[in-house]
Amino acid sequence: MDFSSLLPHHGNMCLLENIVSWDQQHILMNSQSHRHPLNPLRKNGKLSAIHALEYGMQAIAIHGSLLYPQQTATIHYLAALREVKLYITRLDTVDTLLNIEAYCLLHQGDNSIYTLKVSSLNKIIATAQVTIVKPTENS
Repeated sequence: MDFSSLLPHHGNMCLLENIVSWDQQHILMNSQSHRHPLNPLRKNGKLSAIHALEYGMQAIAIHGSLLYPQQTATIHYLAALREVKLYITRLDTVDTLLNIEAYCLLHQGDNSIYTLKVSSLNKIIATAQVTIVKPTENS
């Protein structure tokens, strides 16, 4: 599925492939783009596990676009990453489908706090808490 209309990315940088489920509080998506040799996040043929956070943040952006379609073109920024835990060093060594889950803990105005989890075959790859904000005209 093409999510480029819901993300500020295009082409291979749209990393997610399918929405498994979503509701007001969460979204579950999956992808195999981490296995693609032309993944734009690869460096010297390797894909660091830190990029699992980009997969999670894209899921958050898609969730926000589904919840608030009138704001799809509105830019929001990553304000904070907390409690980041990486359980592997490289994503390109994962041979199976990635599951990307994002849960909205708080949504207030144009700002949100999410937790995210990237896993494969019930093995956790990365977790984090993410704060997303819409900039004010003065920022």
